[in-house]
Amino acid sequence: MLLGESVGASTQTDQKGGGLTGFQTLLRREILRFVRRPRNTFLPPMITNVLYFAVFGLVLGGRIDQIAGFDYIIFLLPGLIVLGTISNAFENASFSIFHGRWNEYIETVIISPLSNWMFVAAYIISSALRGIVVGTIIAVIGLVFVRLTDLTITVAEPLYLVAFMIVISVLFAALGIIGGLWAKDFDYLTVMNQFILRPLVFFGGVFYSLDVLPGLYRTLSLLNPMVYMVNGVRYGFLSYSDVDPTVALAVLTGFTAVVVLVDIWLFERGYGIID
Repeated sequence: MLLGESVGASTQTDQKGGGLTGFQTLLRREILRFVRRPRNTFLPPMITNVLYFAVFGLVLGGRIDQIAGFDYIIFLLPGLIVLGTISNAFENASFSIFHGRWNEYIETVIISPLSNWMFVAAYIISSALRGIVVGTIIAVIGLVFVRLTDLTITVAEPLYLVAFMIVISVLFAALGIIGGLWAKDFDYLTVMNQFILRPLVFFGGVFYSLDVLPGLYRTLSLLNPMVYMVNGVRYGFLSYSDVDPTVALAVLTGFTAVVVLVDIWLFERGYGIID
């Protein structure tokens, strides 16, 4: 009896240790997958945002009056950070999941001694990390352009900024998992990122304040979840927001938790993996 209990305890310990090692291995693989290809991962958003800041910040910004008391390039910065962060978090998770399905190697991950929440956590953490790194790169580029215009910007609410960046990156990494499981081919990934996410962000107050919109359009804009993400990060930088940042953070955190639970449930069902 004692021997059986000892063997059972030893087996459980080995399974837990194997699961933890597998989680660390999967997480490391997913991080190295984008870190080792900086020209594909970091260079495109760098070039894109240099163009954004050059055209909208310098060329057009000098001809646009202040918005909510801020110079246009400063007002623009938080929105572009959100755009880069969520796009890369979503793209990393969706592509990694779909690529594993497409090349039929995701089964080797599924049969490893990892629980479903470990699969989800590894993909979400790695993808959220990529989103935050890209968002940080965009912030640095923006600060360079702000200095070129002889302006300065400081982080007014650092706790809110960090909280919103973590929540939105985790949220879109989790949504990326759903997209990767749902996609039938690579065109699905392009459609979701380019024709759904980006338009919602552009109409989410990146380039304008909701206060400049007529009543009906302002009300309709409040139905766009991107409004709360953009304004949350903007509040972190400027202590200004068109919506209540505390309420926005609470709602987004709750929504993120729901999406993560959906990811775990989909893995448990084998959705998109088991035909």
